[in-house]
Amino acid sequence: MDRSISNLGDPERFPGRYSKWLNRFAWLTCVATLLLICSGGMVTSKGVGLAVPDWPTTFGYNMFLFPVSKWIGGVLFEHTHRLIASAVGFLTIILAIWLWRSDDRPWACNLGVIALAGVIVQGILGGLRVTMLKDEIGIFHACLAQAFLGLVVLVALITTKFWRRLSNVVVAQKTFEPIKTLASLITFAIYAQLALGATMRHQHRDLAILDVPTANGAWIPDTSETAIAKINAWRDARGLSDVDAFQIWLQMAHRLLALLIAIAIIAFCLRVWRDARDVSTLSGLSIFWVALVVCQIALGAWTIWSNKAADVATAHVAVGAVMLSFGVSISASCWRILAVSRCGAHGGGALPISRSA
Repeated sequence: MDRSISNLGDPERFPGRYSKWLNRFAWLTCVATLLLICSGGMVTSKGVGLAVPDWPTTFGYNMFLFPVSKWIGGVLFEHTHRLIASAVGFLTIILAIWLWRSDDRPWACNLGVIALAGVIVQGILGGLRVTMLKDEIGIFHACLAQAFLGLVVLVALITTKFWRRLSNVVVAQKTFEPIKTLASLITFAIYAQLALGATMRHQHRDLAILDVPTANGAWIPDTSETAIAKINAWRDARGLSDVDAFQIWLQMAHRLLALLIAIAIIAFCLRVWRDARDVSTLSGLSIFWVALVVCQIALGAWTIWSNKAADVATAHVAVGAVMLSFGVSISASCWRILAVSRCGAHGGGALPISRSA
C-alpha cells in the first residue's frame, strides 16, 4: 500500500481512506472496552478482585477452559472480567493490524500500535494486582483502563466520515482557540477525577463521608484529632471501618473537582453556542456533555445515599468513562477544526463553515 499520499500537500486536507467496516469495528472495540470498565468496577465495588487467587490460570485451569458450573459468587464477576479483558485484547490486535493495512495516515496507524501496547500493559497490571496483592497496582490498572478507552474512542473518531467532514469547517481562530483549550482542560480534569475515584474505590473501605451535600454534618468537615475520634467512635458502633483525615479530604477533593467540572462543562456549552453554533455536531455534543455531568453528579450522590451499592457505584464509573469519551471526542474535534482553519488561513483561502459537521 502506498502511504505517500499522507505526505502530499496539507495532511489535514487528506484525512485518510474511509472504511465503513473499520470504523464499525473500532466502535465495537470502544463498546467492549466500556463493558470491561463496567465489569472491573463491579469487581472492585463487590470486593471480589481476589476471588480467583491465581493468574493467568483460573484455579489451575486454562482461563478459557474453566468449567461454567464453577462460575459462582465472586468467581463469576472476576472470571467474567478476565474473559472480557481477553476479548478486548483480541479486538485491539485486529484493530491495530487493520489500521496498518488500510489506513494511509502513519499517525493513525501509530495510534493502533499504542493501543496494542496499552492493552498488553493493562493485562499485565491486572495479573500483577492478583499475584502481588498491591492496591496501588489496582489504581494504576483502573487509570490505564480509562486512558485506553479514550485512545480507542479517538481511533474510532478519526475513522469516521464526520472526521473527514471537519476539513470543511473554518472558524475564527482567536474565537475558537479558547474553546479548544477549555475542552482539553475539562477532559484532563475528568481523567483526574476518575483517578481520584479509583483511589477511593481501591482502598476497599467504607465511605469516609456518609452524607451529601454536607460532609459529616458540616459544609467543611472537621478533621482534628478530637473530631476524627468522635467520628470513628460513631462508625465503630455501626460496624463501619475507621477513617482518617486523608480519606475524608480525598473524598472532599473528589466532590470539589466534580463541582468545578460541572461549572466548566456548562461554561463550555454556553461558549460553543455563542461562538461556534454553526458547528452543529459540536454544539450537540456539548449539550449531551452537560446532561452527562448532571447524571454523574446524581449518581455520585446516590452512591453515598446507597452506602456504595455495587450497581450504583458501577453506573457512576461507567458514566464517568462516557464523559471522558465525550471529552476526548470534543477535544480532538476542536483540535482538527482549528488545525484546518490555520492551514486555510496560511493557504490564503477560506472554506465555508459546514453546518452539517
